[in-house]
Amino acid sequence: MSALFELRDVRAAHGRITVLHGVGLRVAAGEVVALLGPNGAGKTTTLRVAAGVHPAESGRLLLGGRDVTGARPRDLARAGVCLIPEGRGVFPNLSVRDNLLMMTFTGRTRAEIEEVAFSRFPVLAKRASQTAGTLSGGEQQMLALARGLATDPAVLLLDELSMGLAPLVVGRLYEQVAEIARQGVAVLVVEQFASAVFGIADHAAVLVRGRIERRGRPDDGLRAELSALYLGSPT
Repeated sequence: MSALFELRDVRAAHGRITVLHGVGLRVAAGEVVALLGPNGAGKTTTLRVAAGVHPAESGRLLLGGRDVTGARPRDLARAGVCLIPEGRGVFPNLSVRDNLLMMTFTGRTRAEIEEVAFSRFPVLAKRASQTAGTLSGGEQQMLALARGLATDPAVLLLDELSMGLAPLVVGRLYEQVAEIARQGVAVLVVEQFASAVFGIADHAAVLVRGRIERRGRPDDGLRAELSALYLGSPT
């Protein structure tokens, strides 16, 4: 299966400290790839490089086979790359409806955006006039996903979707992510807790100390190796 989105031998640093050492990842349309690893492994930096938010020192970023290395975040977003960062990325002082209204810059009308958001997440329709900051954590994550989907992304980058949420809520959110992928979107999701995403991932890669140490299908063999990989790295 050809990759829609690819990081090829990417190196990146924070100041003088190199945090990514030749990371390579491929995500095809309709596929969910899980990037796993302990705290401090470089997972979030990988996503930020993929979205153009953090510069790569070397390596290439490919979108649909086209080299987009060094492209600005705005240009990557317009080309279909959507990053939903850790922390949910909603405007807490605005209502649900106004959070969605801000996405009309994508060219879609308010009615179109709300139709997609409320059909996928019916609870948001019930909370439309509620201030986003007063939603539950799971509802805020739904709103962040709904805002991201308003851009009609080709590539969806998710950072720690499960953080701070109950397992039942996480399961429901990842069911939605799987459905998004089935519609042809390439999904790269960062998770510290493999169990949260293994049920929907087509492939997984384990990042340790800025290097991909293991990759493959999320099967029992990979599960068995995770503890050793995590414990063998700094946290």
